[in-house]
Amino acid sequence: MDLLALRYFQTVARLEHVGRAAEKLRVAQPSLSRTLARLENDLGVPLFDRHGRRIRLNRFGTAFLRRVDRELDDAAGLERGAVTVAAESLLVLTEPLRTFVPGHPLVDVRLSQSSGEGMAEKLRSGDVDLCVTSQPLSGTDIHSRVLLDEKVMLCVPSGHRLAGRGRVGLADLEGEPFLTTRPGYWQRALVDRLFAKAGLELHVVCEGDEAAVLFQLVDAGLGIALVPSLGLRAVTSPTVVWLDVDDPDCRRVLSVAWRETTYLSVAAQRFRDHIVDYFHVRAGPRSR
Repeated sequence: MDLLALRYFQTVARLEHVGRAAEKLRVAQPSLSRTLARLENDLGVPLFDRHGRRIRLNRFGTAFLRRVDRELDDAAGLERGAVTVAAESLLVLTEPLRTFVPGHPLVDVRLSQSSGEGMAEKLRSGDVDLCVTSQPLSGTDIHSRVLLDEKVMLCVPSGHRLAGRGRVGLADLEGEPFLTTRPGYWQRALVDRLFAKAGLELHVVCEGDEAAVLFQLVDAGLGIALVPSLGLRAVTSPTVVWLDVDDPDCRRVLSVAWRETTYLSVAAQRFRDHIVDYFHVRAGPRSR
């Protein structure tokens, strides 16, 4: 299928009216209709629901329009591209974006926050190009690259009974008030897994979404929390103590994931490569 046919489809899809699209494109309406019919025949699915002279994009057309928008952006050059990214925590994207955006000022970057299950669904539906995740995403066509493999540490208030220990075992944490994320996010999955493996009961007093918020609540004395060691470099407080957890599974593996069978724009590929390079160069050597 050629770029002209894609441009014709894009115009009709946005206007949802063949006559007005033909006027805008300055082509004959029968010619435009034949182009759309050939396109649908090539794809093997209808792109519009037709009701007399009225047309509406169906679910195939909506998905195809997202792909066409990206391909036509690529044909026009990277400077007009777009990339959509989902992450469990947007904090991990702030520094990579700080170095990406100035070099690509016209790239439309869109972010959203989601659980692991939600991110996998967003990839399957084509709602996002990339996911930055700390847990595996289900799907045989989902590929990923590791950005960071780091230990997760325990944060406690400075006056806590464990504050002077330096290193703690899981048995030391039973009955402690835990601050963690909602189910579906990696911190909750990690603490649930660790406590289940040790046969301990988890006592959750707060469920949030962002590690930075949990850190502030530890600082306020509400409880204790597992926080990735990357946070040790990002946020500090004289009233919070960081402790090693004596369990080799108390780690976070951060990855960037994408769907292999979905078209990935040049802008999305460039951002994926940028975030991989950023973490490998700046965070990798310090993450062990």
